[in-house]
Amino acid sequence: MDASDIVISVDILNGNENESMDLPNILKKEEIKGIKGNAVTADSLYDSARNREFIHELGLKAYIPPRIKERDEEGFVYDKDKDIITCPYGNIARSGKSRQENGTLYNFNPKICRAYINKCKWYRKDRCRLFVSDDLKLRTIDRDDYYNEALMKRKDVERKFREGKLWHELRRARYRGKWRITIQVLLTFIVLNIKRMVKILKENPNKVPNYGTLALEMG
Repeated sequence: MDASDIVISVDILNGNENESMDLPNILKKEEIKGIKGNAVTADSLYDSARNREFIHELGLKAYIPPRIKERDEEGFVYDKDKDIITCPYGNIARSGKSRQENGTLYNFNPKICRAYINKCKWYRKDRCRLFVSDDLKLRTIDRDDYYNEALMKRKDVERKFREGKLWHELRRARYRGKWRITIQVLLTFIVLNIKRMVKILKENPNKVPNYGTLALEMG
């Protein structure tokens, strides 16, 4: 769905398929259509390094909340260009990092850490280490002033699904077979789009759709 609440792509999956794995496919449809945006917002189901990397490759921001809160909430700052971590007390892990599975272990200068031994809860036995997952690094790149506003925008997709279920019988499949269900879903969203377009034109006949943020949700 785009920023004008127009549904621009739909995918129908089998019940045993992982919805989050389909994100690259649905975004590729936007490329084919020539639809440009600034960012993608989705719920935490889509929180993975794989999805974020794909979104960044398209030149977009990934406004996706984390499944599990990590230490980015506690004052650590990651600099992508320099590949360094700065702790809440200003200590920078400049060297001694080592690659581990799905992330990197950063070592901070213990001399600086000692100065905050009564404050820093990560200081242990003359050393301070911090493991940073690949997904966490990618999340820090996407944190900006628009992040929270984009997450609120995602709720519009939930309302669109609710409208389809309440008023257009989208709650149940009317036919057997995936291709028949696909026809039902596509026709339903075409109707929803026409209703939305009519409302937009009534409110402002000169309004041009804004594709600033693409919101995704699966159901």
